[in-house]
Amino acid sequence: MPSPHVFPRHTKVEMPVAVGGDGCYVIDESGKRYLDGCGGAAVSCLGHSDTTVVEAIKAQLDQLPYAHTGFFTTRPAEELAAHLASRAPDGVNRVYFVSGGSEAAEAALKLARQYFWEKGEKSRANVIARWQSYHGNTLGALAAGGNRWRRAQFEPLLTDAMHHIDACHYWRWAEPGESEEDYGRRIADQLEAKILELGPETVAAFIAEPVVGATMGAVPPVAGYFKRIREICDRYGVLLILDEVMCGMGRTGTLFASEQDGVVPDMILIAKGLGAGYQPIGATLVADHVYEVFEGGSGFFQHGHTYGGHPTACAAGRAVLSEIEGRDLLANVREVGAYLKTQLLDRFGRDPHVGDIRGRGLFLGLELVADRETKAPFDAGLKLNAQVKRAAMADGLMVYPMGGTIDGVNGDHVLIAPPFILTKPQADEIVDKLSGALDTALAAVA
Repeated sequence: MPSPHVFPRHTKVEMPVAVGGDGCYVIDESGKRYLDGCGGAAVSCLGHSDTTVVEAIKAQLDQLPYAHTGFFTTRPAEELAAHLASRAPDGVNRVYFVSGGSEAAEAALKLARQYFWEKGEKSRANVIARWQSYHGNTLGALAAGGNRWRRAQFEPLLTDAMHHIDACHYWRWAEPGESEEDYGRRIADQLEAKILELGPETVAAFIAEPVVGATMGAVPPVAGYFKRIREICDRYGVLLILDEVMCGMGRTGTLFASEQDGVVPDMILIAKGLGAGYQPIGATLVADHVYEVFEGGSGFFQHGHTYGGHPTACAAGRAVLSEIEGRDLLANVREVGAYLKTQLLDRFGRDPHVGDIRGRGLFLGLELVADRETKAPFDAGLKLNAQVKRAAMADGLMVYPMGGTIDGVNGDHVLIAPPFILTKPQADEIVDKLSGALDTALAAVA
């Protein structure tokens, strides 16, 4: 039985006790196996039993488990930073290590503010983000995020320096007859309008997920959207921060999700897949021109975390990337991801309660609707997403259903983000078990 002393995420939900892992499967103490169709939260990209990563962690523990970055740098941190910089977009060559995605977002927001402070542009404090986004649960990251459900009870604590424009979701919000190109331009131009409304001299950064993760369910942008965003940021001297915490590190089929949109941001946030669940680690990747302002100014970033640059975590991250690249797992992400998407379309493409099937690589989402033709959502009070999760777990499948897909209250979706080692038979297992879970959940709310 679970300990009576743990403060769980939900006090009214009793969860099984996980005791083991076998590739794409998690095993509970009864011996039941669960196919991890969501990587926990798009984290476990190598599955749950990668011995190469485990051995790298053990070796580092034998050598040096921890060193504070106020006193030392370490070889694992230096090597992982060099590895990331060699694969990042051109000009993004500095890596600030943290322990997770929320910390990466906090670091980026503070970097953006201090960057302009160092430049003498001290009025630049505003940050623009998008509704239906998510950037983390710490107060700064939560304020930047546009997930209304997560924000609601903490609104009094959130800074009014954060501002929001609409998300880019063509299937849901395009006007009748509007082309993808015209829609993308119209939505991106909201950024320029917001900058002008606030005053360009007051805006420090724009932050967005290249592919929106948990809040909307693997929603990619239309072609050209981020290029237009980059143009607007350049015109007004605003930093572009791309949050790849969930969609990056190979999840969409390329190491950096933004590669597929042809843009180079000023900062990139990574975490989740970087440690693959074997160690907590994240990073804020910073463009040279941003770093040079610090280097030529005070030289000191007024920020820090106790476990930043943790050598054991960095050793794990280096081993994870070596596994991804050495085993050519990005090719598997693209191949099996395309297969899984095809199977989802074949199974659910005409389902009256599945409105949209979208995503890239092994980062896929299904938007659930009460009426396929009108795109009307189910009544939020039915908690369809929770019913889907419960039914899937009962059948040995982990997926990531969420509510509030449309506006933070209404709408349901299912996010699928399995390990990069997924096979085609396991993709079929996901589709079969998800189909049964949807049938069970829909019957429960009928």
